[in-house]
Amino acid sequence: MNTSDYLAANEANWDNRAPLHAARDGSGYGVDTYIDDQAALSDVVTFDRPLLGDIRGLTAVHLQCHIGTDTISLARLGATVTGLDFSGESVTEARKLAAEAGDAVEFVQSDVHRALDVLPACAFDLVYTGVGALCWLPRVQDWARVVARLLAPGGTLHLREAHPILWAMDESVTTDLTLRYPYFEHVQPLEWDDTETYVETSTALTSTKTYEWNHSLGEIITALIDNGLRIETLVEHQSVPWEALPGQMTLGEDGEWRLTTRAGVAPLSYTLRAVKPA
Repeated sequence: MNTSDYLAANEANWDNRAPLHAARDGSGYGVDTYIDDQAALSDVVTFDRPLLGDIRGLTAVHLQCHIGTDTISLARLGATVTGLDFSGESVTEARKLAAEAGDAVEFVQSDVHRALDVLPACAFDLVYTGVGALCWLPRVQDWARVVARLLAPGGTLHLREAHPILWAMDESVTTDLTLRYPYFEHVQPLEWDDTETYVETSTALTSTKTYEWNHSLGEIITALIDNGLRIETLVEHQSVPWEALPGQMTLGEDGEWRLTTRAGVAPLSYTLRAVKPA
């Protein structure tokens, strides 16, 4: 298989996930919350708010937005937001949700590498990327180049991601933290075959093969610097918004999972903010 085959398999998997995540029966992402409560924000964006700051009046793009719960949340904080995702089913579900919830958010379908084919260059005050995005991209330099071209002069990238040290851990070991997978970017992806997703769904997946790449923190920072951005903030967190290490984590009231007995041993996620010089 080549890279395009890997990405096609991932797209099929996310097409499969999207309607399950967008179910109106309380499973998946619990999207009824956004329809019933016009002030509801996702746990992810709620966590981000202290570092995200005031985004009222900003023009924003949310890369790899999936079904749009975080995208809608950004719009509810006052930004004019466009969501972009490579999965056609995800974009369809995001548009349905925004329409039902009454939020004015635009969604476009594109692989993030071709974002400039469907979005204007140098047009966004904010590029937002959430947890669980970079692992689907083969080369972080290519992603950083797109981010830099999308940002307007003076614009900001806000990235919160699972920490690469977490991606390197073996989640099948439930008794202790165990490093198993590459920490650094690698040409050949890790291959997974799983009928389940990271939230409760009503049915199992049928497109089960996925392919992922890790990127070290140094590689991510260097890629952004290489593409002309200035790093302003890097904060490592002791939590992540899904049960990444089953049997070793406790869910907090904020929707974040933290290590139970090994708290403080390793970072689980991070927030990075970078600015394109004016």
